[in-house]
Amino acid sequence: MAHKFEIRQNKAGEYVAYFCHNSEAIFWTEGYKSKASAKNAIESILKNGPEAEVIDTTAA
Repeated sequence: MAHKFEIRQNKAGEYVAYFCHNSEAIFWTEGYKSKASAKNAIESILKNGPEAEVIDTTAA
């Protein structure tokens, strides 16, 4: 599968959830103090993301 979530630690020691495609980070969350919080962020994205509205604010 080309899409995946990765949990990494940043330089501050926080846990960050990354959404990757072919090993390239597409987006990432804020830093969390616990790995469990990063996992909860992933679960929230999986639960709430599929039906998220797309809003185009460009003038074109």
